[in-house]
Amino acid sequence: QVQLVESGGGLVQAGGSLRLSCAASGRSFSGYAMGWFRQAPGKEREFVAGISRGGVVTNYADNVKGRFTISRDNTKNTVYLQMNRLKSEDTAVYYCAASTGTPYGSRNSRDYDYWGQGTQVTVSS
Repeated sequence: QVQLVESGGGLVQAGGSLRLSCAASGRSFSGYAMGWFRQAPGKEREFVAGISRGGVVTNYADNVKGRFTISRDNTKNTVYLQMNRLKSEDTAVYYCAASTGTPYGSRNSRDYDYWGQGTQVTVSS
């Protein structure tokens, strides 16, 4: 089992940047594909970015591609989400998630077994 703790959220002006971190406890972090999801008020949780176990393969939602970058450091049991050129529509609670069953960062939230508690990102326009 793995526990995930997100950090790095906050309030930022439109056009600014934030870097989210997700620290995982437990062993075998490199055995999990990881993903970032977000949920805005009144909306369903949506996929943001995913990364493979080894960190080589990444994928992104179309609305963040070119602005967000997902990465991981398996020596530190941490996955990151660098968010640049933030927009007001990026405002949401951001969650990291770990998948034991898929080698890549799936876009489907049902493929993930463990979730963090979330961190709030608010972008002011």
